Amino acid sequence: MDLITATQLRTQSNDFIETLLRGEEIDLIRRSKKLGKIKLIKDVDLKVFDAKKFAKIVKKMNLPKLSMKERERNYRAAMMKKHGEFVY
Repeated sequence: MDLITATQLRTQSNDFIETLLRGEEIDLIRRSKKLGKIKLIKDVDLKVFDAKKFAKIVKKMNLPKLSMKERERNYRAAMMKKHGEFVY
């Protein structure tokens, strides 16, 4: 598989993935024009979210506790600042 169209990319994704895993490069074609080259990235550093570590950081920040009423007031103020007053 040297080249693939945008439609084939959507409909034949399994063949496309197998070709990439074999180490081949694929040219992407759209409307009879070459858009680019697709190749497998081997060295990908994935960042994994660590919820426990995040919880420790939040606890260290010692943020003030807000009531639901205060949260609602802050939210509405931020939306008014961003979008303006809502008119029916």
